[in-house]
Amino acid sequence: MLKRNGVFLTILFALGVTVSSVSYTFYQLYQTNRAKHDDNLFGKYALISQIYHTFLLKQISLPIFETNLAMYDLYPIEREAQYREITKNAVVLKQDGVAAIEIHRQISHKLPYQNLIINHVHASMLEYEDKIYFWIQSAHYPMLLEDRGSRAYDANSLLYSYVTILAILLLSFRLIIHRLSPLRRLRRQIASFGEGNMGVRFHISGEDEIALVARELETTQNKIRALIDSRTLFLRNIMHELKTPIAKGRIVTMMVADPKQRSRFTSVFERLEGLINEFALIEEVSSGSQSLEKKSPFRLVDLIDEAVDMAMIDPESIAREIQSTVMIEANFRLFATAIKNMIDNAIKYSPTNTMSIHMEEDMIVFSNHGEALKKPLAYYVEPFTKDHPTKDSFGLGLYIVNAILIEHGYCLAYERREDKNCFLFIPERRTNLRGRAHKNEKNINNQ
Repeated sequence: MLKRNGVFLTILFALGVTVSSVSYTFYQLYQTNRAKHDDNLFGKYALISQIYHTFLLKQISLPIFETNLAMYDLYPIEREAQYREITKNAVVLKQDGVAAIEIHRQISHKLPYQNLIINHVHASMLEYEDKIYFWIQSAHYPMLLEDRGSRAYDANSLLYSYVTILAILLLSFRLIIHRLSPLRRLRRQIASFGEGNMGVRFHISGEDEIALVARELETTQNKIRALIDSRTLFLRNIMHELKTPIAKGRIVTMMVADPKQRSRFTSVFERLEGLINEFALIEEVSSGSQSLEKKSPFRLVDLIDEAVDMAMIDPESIAREIQSTVMIEANFRLFATAIKNMIDNAIKYSPTNTMSIHMEEDMIVFSNHGEALKKPLAYYVEPFTKDHPTKDSFGLGLYIVNAILIEHGYCLAYERREDKNCFLFIPERRTNLRGRAHKNEKNINNQ
């Protein structure tokens, strides 16, 4: 599933990375801007501290102290309830602690002197309901000042910018997905065409790259359709033209008086007819036309019985060890043909003219006594290849078997077990298929 949606997932990953990067960047920008804003506001504390220290030193009176604060838009909170509510619920933006000097004048009977006492002052900048407050805490005169000339940091402009950029990214992602959406439809059309639906259309409107690819596919489809039609017509004509003289030749052969000559002519025409039939089957299998036929579950014993009837071989020459409950999902005629070819080869190349069929897990094994294969199995699944040119064979048996098995999801394998040749029909879904195939090939090459 992931591989089939690789492009979409890549785009989605790129979008996620981009949104995350933009979000992190805006968050850092928000933190930096807010910190600068709070630092600038807290700069007023230097003025407040100077005025406050002057007031503590009794150099100015309370009315003048409040007047100086009002010049900087700073107003004391005098109501006790409001004071407690703000100091309890406000958010602390910044805070600092400094030492203020409080002067106490004491008169001695001997000599007047000044006693300097250090009074610690703690200042905090608070935010409450979008307003800024300075809270001066000291043992002598704590107070809460409202800064009416300043406002809390407003991140709306930054938020609007972030939302705008995010909307642009999502819109761009939606546009990319929309532009790539024809690829999914094109993939389904190609799959349908590969299954044999020659009427599928690849046309996509537009002038972009996907539309150009669709047009090239449609052009290729038209060429393939023309080639298939030409091949079908050629094969039909050639089969008809070849079978007609063969049928006439067999009729004329029956008029030959010499039995020996009649037998030779009959054998020649039978071989020609067999060759034509095998060519027709090869064309059907290689073209994939049988894929259009419905595959159904059949009992393996029924398939073997049909194969024995097709091969016209004495059933007593075949030893079977097959349970009647074993089912095979197959095209009945083609799979029976593959089994027939295996039976025919096994008996033909066996000195005892016998063979056996049995199951090993989900594999079908055809075995017979005989000489080991002299070449790798890959050599024998090619058309017109055989070890004994004098045998009554065209060298197409294993080629047809291999082609039929591929269409049914099986693999043809070979093993030499003591003095027996074993050919196996192995389902490709087996996880150890590659290892077994490699082992088989190694065994063949060592012999």
